[in-house]
Amino acid sequence: MTATTAARPRSRLGVWWLGARPRTLVAALVPVLVGASWAGRQSLSIPRTLLALVVALGLQVAVNYANDYSDGVRGIDTAARTGPLRLVASGMAPARDVAVAAGVAIAVAAAAGVALALLTSAWLIAIGAAAIAALLLYSGGPRPYSARALGEVAVFIFFGVVATAGTAFVQQQHITVAVLWVAVPVGLLACSLLMVNNLRDIPTDQATGKRTLAVRIGAPRTKLLLSGSVVAAIALPAAGVAFGAVPRLVLGSLAAAPFAWPPLRTAWTAQGRGLVPALIGITRLQLVFGVLLAATLLAA
Repeated sequence: MTATTAARPRSRLGVWWLGARPRTLVAALVPVLVGASWAGRQSLSIPRTLLALVVALGLQVAVNYANDYSDGVRGIDTAARTGPLRLVASGMAPARDVAVAAGVAIAVAAAAGVALALLTSAWLIAIGAAAIAALLLYSGGPRPYSARALGEVAVFIFFGVVATAGTAFVQQQHITVAVLWVAVPVGLLACSLLMVNNLRDIPTDQATGKRTLAVRIGAPRTKLLLSGSVVAAIALPAAGVAFGAVPRLVLGSLAAAPFAWPPLRTAWTAQGRGLVPALIGITRLQLVFGVLLAATLLAA
């Protein structure tokens, strides 16, 4: 089944919900959950956590719409694509409307970010501006960095370290280096989702000249990198316990390990549309791991 033959939403709202790529929103939720729980061992501000969540979700939706727009107008998304429908490429929404939707999502995230900055530190405005620039240049601009094998790096930084540590920071206006024991795993799992997506899209990305990391290093090495990232993500909090940097109860996050096997097995054995279950599995792993890590941090 190609992108053009996949089921189309029956309502206008359904079209925009599809374009927002709801499964990817877990990558925005988990860092906020973990970051707030890290700080929550001392104190937790619900309003600041909610504002951080609006920022993360807004930026995730914005990058999804922006990517849809850019890949649609550049001809990267074609009828041969095996993934979910894209709004511009499928003709479900005009390119200009998708660009406006990305702008609205950015505005929502920016408003919440400014509110957080007023409550905490003006430095958050600079970080937010960098995040917005990163999402716009991911697949837009004269030289999109997603086609230069840098997509995973940006995801790791902004949906891993920055989102997790940033959420922890806004609670108390200070953080320690130890937060990296939980922020890095969050970033690695976010990268893993992108790796599977790009693994699936290798044939069509090659055909359109989009040089993602998966295209550059090939499917076998992408699968090795994916497996290493998932294993490292699950193991790092336990390593933090061994070094005395995080509470012992965090070992409970290892209970998420069984959720890693099904998507990794699929990634190694399937191709094309057969990799969709791997995407779903990595998303499920992200959510389970994030909830367990947050719960054990709060319990400690």
